[in-house]
Amino acid sequence: MHLMRLGAIGEERPAVRADDGTLSDISGLTGDIDGAFLAGDGIQRVADALAAGSLPTLDGTGLRIGAPIALPVKVVCIGMNYAEHAKESGAPAPSEPVIFMKDPGCVVGPYDDVLIPRKSTKTDWEVELAVVIGKTARYLDSPEEALKHIAGYAISNDVSEREFQLERPGGQWDKGKSCETFNPLGPWLKPASEVGDPQDLALKTWVNGELKQDSNTKDMIFPVAEIVHFLSQYMVLRPGDVINTGTPQGVALGQPEPKPYLRAGDVVELEIEGLGRQRQNVGQA
Repeated sequence: MHLMRLGAIGEERPAVRADDGTLSDISGLTGDIDGAFLAGDGIQRVADALAAGSLPTLDGTGLRIGAPIALPVKVVCIGMNYAEHAKESGAPAPSEPVIFMKDPGCVVGPYDDVLIPRKSTKTDWEVELAVVIGKTARYLDSPEEALKHIAGYAISNDVSEREFQLERPGGQWDKGKSCETFNPLGPWLKPASEVGDPQDLALKTWVNGELKQDSNTKDMIFPVAEIVHFLSQYMVLRPGDVINTGTPQGVALGQPEPKPYLRAGDVVELEIEGLGRQRQNVGQA
């Protein structure tokens, strides 16, 4: 099953998409898909109701698809987590996960426009496997234990402005990562129990129909379980928190000059095996 939020910005209603494509309304079970829903065993309650056939059907025709998680408390990101991406960036593989944060307010729906910031000349795409936390994770004992704290997975586009990120004074990445619309998420949240091995998922990006990223989560330097375990030693992860686990090779930053950074009018499409597909039109802020 696939958990979704449908409707205009600020008016999304929670829904579930069955494997056959049928949409059902779950607003009778929860007001939204958020941390409280996940912490309260919401995924299992929806699964039980879906199996029992007790959910009303929902006509999604014409409805916007929002991010599958209502505004998360935090979005934690892992940098340089694919071996080939580290190579194309000219950076050594990190010895432990590189952590930075994104403003949760930049999370938008998977088909919403991405806006190039004012004064930007180096806006870039990054397809990533997003991990959504389902249970509070604090000082976890092992990576194996960490997997039990994951609610599910989604596609994330960790849009980045490379000048803001790497060339401006300050020595940190957040200001190149947190511009408005810089984290399309979705189209759905797929429960972890239905995804299988998160370290064997194909992921791809196209820009204006041209394949740019084509890799597999096998290339991660630090796998999902290790990332969640590691983060829990330094911060409390709470239900609804999102973790972007890094991007593979093929971003504009790693390509020869002139680098093909995004411009208004471009179209970006992203796909992860089993997690659906995103599409964003690029505009100007």
